[in-house]
Amino acid sequence: MTGKGYYENNQEIPLYNVETWMYEEFEVGQKVRSIRRTISEGEAMTFNCLVMDNHPYVADNVFATEEGLFNKRLVAGAMVFSYGLGLMANNNVNTFSYGYDKLRFIRPVFIGDTIHTVRTNLEKKPRTDELGQVRVSYEVFKNDDEIVLYCEHIQTVKYRNGRPAE
Repeated sequence: MTGKGYYENNQEIPLYNVETWMYEEFEVGQKVRSIRRTISEGEAMTFNCLVMDNHPYVADNVFATEEGLFNKRLVAGAMVFSYGLGLMANNNVNTFSYGYDKLRFIRPVFIGDTIHTVRTNLEKKPRTDELGQVRVSYEVFKNDDEIVLYCEHIQTVKYRNGRPAE
């Protein structure tokens, strides 16, 4: 061990996919959009197996097509949530998840649907002497324009120069 921190080694080579945004850099109202991704049969079943979700709507094609409300299999809501947020995931070393509010599954997502996410910075406020609180929304859309999921993510973020005046 050299005594250097993980982020100090090889400083002349920038780290890929690591953000260092501070509380002061979050702009209320800013929106960003993710790339799209299509949810496949194989990954849907793998997710179902990993989380032991064997509900007939997500795991039984005969039930879903012959008796189900939508006549085809759904993608598990937990998977839509995970993928939707994963599309906007970053590796900000100054941000910590505090929790989620207002999670709603608005419309069904089916195997083969393509989703993307829009993140909006909703508000920020001082929280402690070391960390501010930032609230962002995630809206997940399928097939470009149909909203399927909404939630709000509460995060704590380090201040750059100490707690700002309120």
